[in-house]
Amino acid sequence: MFGIDDIEDAARLIYRQMQATPQYVWPLLGERTGSTVWVKHENHTPTGAFKVRGGITFMDWLKRTHPGTPGIVTATRGNHGQSQARAATAAGLKAKILVPFGNSVEKNAAMRAFGADLIEFGSDFDEARIEAMRLAEVEGLFCVPPFHRELLRGVATYALELFGAARDLDTVYVPIGCGSGICGVIAVRDALGLATEVVGVVSTEAAGAKLSFEAGKLIETNSANTIADGMAVRVPVQEAFDIYAEGASRIVAVSDDEIAAAMRILYSDTHNLAEGAGAAALAALIQEKHRMRGKKVGIILSGGNVDLPLYAKVLAGDAPKAG
Repeated sequence: MFGIDDIEDAARLIYRQMQATPQYVWPLLGERTGSTVWVKHENHTPTGAFKVRGGITFMDWLKRTHPGTPGIVTATRGNHGQSQARAATAAGLKAKILVPFGNSVEKNAAMRAFGADLIEFGSDFDEARIEAMRLAEVEGLFCVPPFHRELLRGVATYALELFGAARDLDTVYVPIGCGSGICGVIAVRDALGLATEVVGVVSTEAAGAKLSFEAGKLIETNSANTIADGMAVRVPVQEAFDIYAEGASRIVAVSDDEIAAAMRILYSDTHNLAEGAGAAALAALIQEKHRMRGKKVGIILSGGNVDLPLYAKVLAGDAPKAG
């Protein structure tokens, strides 16, 4: 994959544009779970999610290796799109971002504010991704894939920060969408020679990564209708699967109700706002709290970009419904 020097180089590049995010031990979470809980706060980045890191490293690579590229096109449910729009605009490139119909209103607004030409297409992320590939050929834009070595190298820097603060973690729970987050944690864990278990987390409504992990081959699902839009992927990414199939200990599936409960707990116990995918790691830890009792555990709060109407319903305890 790559070594610690590659990740440290990425960190130096990223820190020109943002500060390292914090990781804290929250005692109320410890009381709930019976473990020492470190929260990695990727909700504290300039875009409110971990994806911003990969945008910075990817755009630096693109400018160096494809200097004639007029711009990029990519598909997203929001956080990846904000990252790419921000980085492309800063580099003087066009950014065409495709989202499925019914996507998060507030994430769409944020992408436009970062300079994106936003296009709605298809019923889900995977349909939008196919259209992005078509537009790349038609319009001569560089199609940013959901998984790429340079995206991964940037994302891995949050794991470098976490393990730098808490090198002796027994387990880290990481949400899985297209897979850059869990692969970044695995890459740093292995580069540092640590024994930490890495556990992936998916939605029960978008369980392709878990089904693939258990079958030993890619398995697609028919739908990915979950409030955790950052994990709403029907088709697992082969390159990511190849890494987490070898490097993860297991993958846990959590329901929308469990995710909503974790969103409420993160607010009450830490006063942090978490989107669905951002709360999924805590939901998985709570599901496995008897297994984790007495251990040192890391959870990745991957982002805090959730629409206000949905978050209000979650805080009120209303049954969440995916869009």
